[in-house]
Amino acid sequence: MNITLNNGVKMPALGFGVFQTPPEETVASVAEALRVGYRLIDTAASYFNEREVGEGLRASGLDRSEVFLETKLWISDYGYDQALHSFDKSAGKLGVEQIDLLLLHQPLPTDFSKTLGAYKALETLLADGRVRAIGVSNFMPDVLERLLAETGVVPAVNQVEVHPYFSQPEVQSANAQHGILTQAWSPMGGITSYRGDTTKSTFNDPVIGRIAAAHGKSPAQVMLRWHLQEGRSAIPKSVNPERIAANFDVFGFELSPEELEAIDALNTGVRGGPDPAAITLESFHREIPEA
Repeated sequence: MNITLNNGVKMPALGFGVFQTPPEETVASVAEALRVGYRLIDTAASYFNEREVGEGLRASGLDRSEVFLETKLWISDYGYDQALHSFDKSAGKLGVEQIDLLLLHQPLPTDFSKTLGAYKALETLLADGRVRAIGVSNFMPDVLERLLAETGVVPAVNQVEVHPYFSQPEVQSANAQHGILTQAWSPMGGITSYRGDTTKSTFNDPVIGRIAAAHGKSPAQVMLRWHLQEGRSAIPKSVNPERIAANFDVFGFELSPEELEAIDALNTGVRGGPDPAAITLESFHREIPEA
């Protein structure tokens, strides 16, 4: 199942994420994901596992043209020249000449000139054919409007936290108004489990549980199906081969409009990840190594 981005590039709707996957586990998990059918792999410079994603791709035996690679530049490499060099670092680690989708990982509102410089570098890379599509991540509507006012290429994707407990309808609406695809990170609300209180986890939600039982599917599969039917891209992550396969097995059933609405109604408005407005170089600087 593919989604056509606003520049005509086709991207698989369901991808495989490697956030917090240790480098030593990344090669095998990426190769396994590609084996079971994923064709979109999402990583980031700040995950420190781009090199292993590239190794997993090569281990799969698939041709480079068969896999859609997506990565993100970190705020420590913002600014025009720095971002151009950051592309070289990421491409070098991935072992590729062209990246399919390149995003800015955070907006860095405290130094927006660096954000603009970095995005203009993405526009240059796009014009030069070194990337096929460009976008952003964690951009809220007000910051997105600032970006659009001062740049020439509308982002193809805005990757944000979206799951049943935090669906960000206003962000999704702003993206849609500009033809920007919403891509969900933590698409099953795994981030709701990281805080230690599993009683409030999406995986244990009774509404999702009832829908899953009605279809003979798992809560995870229902949540991924919810994303796909509502037109979003989703990038679940796992290092468990059984879960990797199960998360891809979401194309053989369909949720009813009432079931979609019931999941929509679970939104609490409570963010699980960091507030993008609070991201600063002082607090979140990470040195991104050379390729």
